[in-house]
Amino acid sequence: MSTLKASVVREMTTKEIKETLVEEQLNYSRMKVSHIISPLENPLLIRQKRKLIARLQTELRRREIEGATNERA
Repeated sequence: MSTLKASVVREMTTKEIKETLVEEQLNYSRMKVSHIISPLENPLLIRQKRKLIARLQTELRRREIEGATNERA
């Protein structure tokens, strides 16, 4: 999954988000290492990966907060 819009991430289940997050974090770290060894053709891919990871983490956090709010009510 190269790019996922926030609307697509919102439609994913929590389990899918967690799995995708782990996979993307692994890809991101590999990409950084390979970029250090020999520069990537498109270094902007690193930025895109970082933003995707942030998008996934934000959605997980939003659901966590939403779940805590629902438990209190």
